Order: sequence, then C-alpha cells, then structure tokens
Amino acid sequence: MRKYSVAIVGATGAVGEKMLNIVEERGFLARSVRLLASERSAGSELKFQDELILVERLDRNSFSGIDFALFSAGAEVSRKYAPLAAAEGAIVIDNSSAFRMEEDVPLVVPEVNPQDLQNHKGIIANPNCSTIQMVVVLKPLYDYSRIKRIVVSTYQSVSGTGWKATKELQRQARAILDSRPAGRPEVYPVQIAFNLIPHIDVFDDKGYTK
Repeated sequence: MRKYSVAIVGATGAVGEKMLNIVEERGFLARSVRLLASERSAGSELKFQDELILVERLDRNSFSGIDFALFSAGAEVSRKYAPLAAAEGAIVIDNSSAFRMEEDVPLVVPEVNPQDLQNHKGIIANPNCSTIQMVVVLKPLYDYSRIKRIVVSTYQSVSGTGWKATKELQRQARAILDSRPAGRPEVYPVQIAFNLIPHIDVFDDKGYTK
C-alpha cells in the first residue's frame, strides 16, 4: 500500500500541532512528515509516532518530494508558499482565508461537496471552522428545499488566532481578575479579555467577511 510524504506548514502553531496529532491518530499512511515553520520556531522539535521531529524553516525549497502539504500559518504565508508547493507536485490543503474566494480553487467540506475535489489544480481550500460545522447540518435541508440566503453571526474563539492570542487572553484575564490593568494589547487592536471584537478577517465589497 502506498505511503505519502506530508508537510505541515505552521507546525508549531495551535492548529498545526493539532494537524500533526490527527495525522497520527487517524493512522494516515505517512512515509515521512516534514514540519515547517518560521525562522523563529525552526530548530524546535515535535513528537510524532514516538519520535522527535525537527522543525525546519519554511522556504521556497521546502516542498521537494512532498505529496500533501497542510497549511495553517495564515493567509499571507499561504499566498506566498502554497503555489510553490503545488508547483512541486504537492496537493495543498489550505486552512487559511487566502484562497476561499478564488473561482479556480475548490472550497471543500468532505461531508458536503467531496465531488469538487476532482476539480483541484493543486490547491484545496476549506471554509472557516464555524462554516464547516454549519454547512454539514444545512446540506440535508438544502437537498430537501433549496436555501436562498443565510445570515449568520458567529462568536470565534481566540484560539483560532493562535497561541499568542490565547496567551494574551490568559494574561489579560488574570490581570483583570486581580484588579490590575489588562496591559497593552499585542495580538488584537483592543483588549480581548471579557470583550467581543465585532468582526473577523476583512470585509469585502459586498459587506461580508471571508
């Protein structure tokens, strides 16, 4: 049975580490796993199948020999490196917003539209996490009676922004509960502890976000 070479971009982030865990938990037929991250995180080690794997610095030569590249390092990184990975022959599965609105990139939730995977040109996008679980529920309703429009308000967890955001929330919450100033925000433009920020990502010309 064929085994595959897998790369995880953003491997040291909250989502990247979960991707690595799931590859192991699901028994994915991985011949090798290449962990990629920024220069700041390169040199650290992560455990996979009872072995420690060195995290490598992401660059344009990182994808030689890779069959599948899982991206979760933000839209800017995906826009720069996902096409390079695809050009090397890897199938890119991108977790960012970079390609969600691109007409020639399939936006796929396996339980809803797996047939669209056949149309990929090297890059496959997935929706935001709240959208994924919503459309799985809506698909049977849509099949029964076409849905014309959905208006949704979601409340996103800070963990979706990564470890730095989670630590900022913890730090601010501790300070406030200790009756101390929350301190200057570093990840978000305003204090996030005990607060809501009224949008996620950026608005398009129709007033929606990605």
